[in-house]
Amino acid sequence: MIEFIGVSKAFPEGNHAVENINLKIEDGEFVFIVGPSGAGKSTMLKLIMREEVPSSGKVIVNGRDLTKMKRRQVPYLRRTMGIVFQDFRLIDKMTVFENVAFAMRVIGAKQSEIKKRVMAVLDLVGLEEMASRHPSELSGGEQQRVSLARALVNKPSLIIADEPTGNIDPKRSYEIMKILKEINKMGTTVLVVTHEHTLVNQIPGRVIVLKDGEIVKDTAQEYYAQREKEERKSQAEISRFEESADTQQENIGADEEINGSEENEN
Repeated sequence: MIEFIGVSKAFPEGNHAVENINLKIEDGEFVFIVGPSGAGKSTMLKLIMREEVPSSGKVIVNGRDLTKMKRRQVPYLRRTMGIVFQDFRLIDKMTVFENVAFAMRVIGAKQSEIKKRVMAVLDLVGLEEMASRHPSELSGGEQQRVSLARALVNKPSLIIADEPTGNIDPKRSYEIMKILKEINKMGTTVLVVTHEHTLVNQIPGRVIVLKDGEIVKDTAQEYYAQREKEERKSQAEISRFEESADTQQENIGADEEINGSEENEN
């Protein structure tokens, strides 16, 4: 869970990047943060990642007050997050596999675990067959998928995507967003910062609009209502499936009983 309680951030030159932000994002949400340049989007991300601390108010992530967090604890906080950057930030001398594996090596994962997990996330983003290639051999959309795989490999509870489609064409942008949506369906909280309203309109999610450092729109109520509707639908489908399975099992039992009776009569 992410919570902003009366958060303001002012920089030395006197500019207020964000002003009195009150916000709660529950686990498992898919959230867009949109707004023009200078609206405060990047500052919000930096506050969540604890790259910045608020001038006033509290930022709480996974139950921890980041305003009281010691510097040595910050790397452990960031291990619970996967970050997808606009400019990919891949190491060209490394292969696709090595770029993704690097995120696991820095936390001391075992080699056997690295191989298994890296190939699993490359398969998830559709790049399993490109594991031995280098970033320079890939398209922009493919490089962004490598960046996404790297963000996923340590099984974070939160994915933060900072303008993830800024350097790729519309078709590839939609593919990236679909992958993020699938990841969200697995239970991961996804936070996407973007200025592309077309994508926001195409992909269902909660939309938070920033302007001049303030929240001017939040579709939380509509988003929660839609999630509840989808959950009810999903539960109804599960119930129907279970009822169908029970009926089939009862029919099989009845058939076996009839066949048994016929065999005894013979």
